[in-house]
Amino acid sequence: MKVKVGSRMYQMSRKEYQGLLEVAKEQVPFGVYAVEKSDYAELRRDVCESKTKLKELTRQFKLQGFKVWSNGR
Repeated sequence: MKVKVGSRMYQMSRKEYQGLLEVAKEQVPFGVYAVEKSDYAELRRDVCESKTKLKELTRQFKLQGFKVWSNGR
């Protein structure tokens, strides 16, 4: 699968990507840390200030067809 980290693209297996998700999860205490769609994923660091902002951001990505990985309180 293709994974975008910052401005770079990487090709990796699904298992390697799952390991990367675990690391990304620890880096974003409250917000969106990744989005994925079929064979493409993007690691993000969208830190939110409130649950409302997190829900809005999640909703925007889901409308585009992405599965959203996020941490909430």
